[in-house]
Amino acid sequence: MIKIYVKKQNSYPISAVNIKKRLNNYLKKRGIVSDSICYIALVGEKMMKKIEKKYLKESNSVHPVLSFTEQEVTEKFVYPNSNVIRLGEIVVCYPLAFKQAKEQNRLIEDKVYELVEHGAKHLLGEHHH
Repeated sequence: MIKIYVKKQNSYPISAVNIKKRLNNYLKKRGIVSDSICYIALVGEKMMKKIEKKYLKESNSVHPVLSFTEQEVTEKFVYPNSNVIRLGEIVVCYPLAFKQAKEQNRLIEDKVYELVEHGAKHLLGEHHH
């Protein structure tokens, strides 16, 4: 079973249930069939800048999405031995996603999901060329 947790920094008008369903389907299509956990955070620009400064040592830009494997954010923490695959965390900057959706004349939920899927690809080892 794939467990997906969605945390919203604010009450962003987006369906966590739909995002979970879409990501769950995507991960299954990519071959994730073992017990797995993935976290999604929808944050504002201020929080995204804090995350970028802490993990990327950047503070001059705001990314629409970042993803971190469990090892990247919990370097020294050792999980109890289990058969659960910890995929990591996907962080989406909701205000930036909203702006991009408006510019692209798209639904915000579709844009947020596109960013979530982009982050999931990174967690599964796909990177930009």
